[in-house]
Amino acid sequence: MSLGHPSPAVYLVRHGEVDNPDHVVYADLPGFGLSSLGHRQAQALAGHLADRPIGAVVTSPLQRAVETARPLATRLGLDPIIEPALTEWSLARRWAGVRWESLPERFPGELEAYLEHPVELPFAPESLPELADRMAAAVARHVEGTTGPVVFVSHQDPVQAVRLHLTRRPLGLLHHDKPAHGTVIRLEPTSEPRWVETERWDPDQGATFPPTAR
Repeated sequence: MSLGHPSPAVYLVRHGEVDNPDHVVYADLPGFGLSSLGHRQAQALAGHLADRPIGAVVTSPLQRAVETARPLATRLGLDPIIEPALTEWSLARRWAGVRWESLPERFPGELEAYLEHPVELPFAPESLPELADRMAAAVARHVEGTTGPVVFVSHQDPVQAVRLHLTRRPLGLLHHDKPAHGTVIRLEPTSEPRWVETERWDPDQGATFPPTAR
């Protein structure tokens, strides 16, 4: 789907690093909050966006996302909006609680399929196009009628899926240049039914600007 114009810019944010010493697929399991580094990334994110004219901070309901969104919302004097549609890709529920290293044995061929052709996963309860549509619909709902840019805090694959969807790039690029923990990606609308990526910021690298934005 495409969003109506004019629309404010959006900031797509991946949550900070998670406290996950056993290296399991945490999916939407409870009890997976930010690590100490993740909390520092959330504070850095708040400092990076605190002087922007943000109209709303919208977050996935999962703990790691809420903990990432809260410092920014507090700095801005806003209440974070909990949006269930920003939650993790439901594909991960199939693997929840399993160590990443054990996936090839527990689910033969599935991790390889996810890495090699993520658009075609017959075992996934939610397809990648469905994920992209779900995220895009959530973005559309929250930018409508909002004054100023909107920050969306979500998870790696959902952020990447809606990023590709809005910029009209193939979803098969899911694993290309994925956002790291705490990454912020700024998208701006155009006169066409397509958004452009104008800035990327990482907590440990600072801001970079795509050539088209210079």
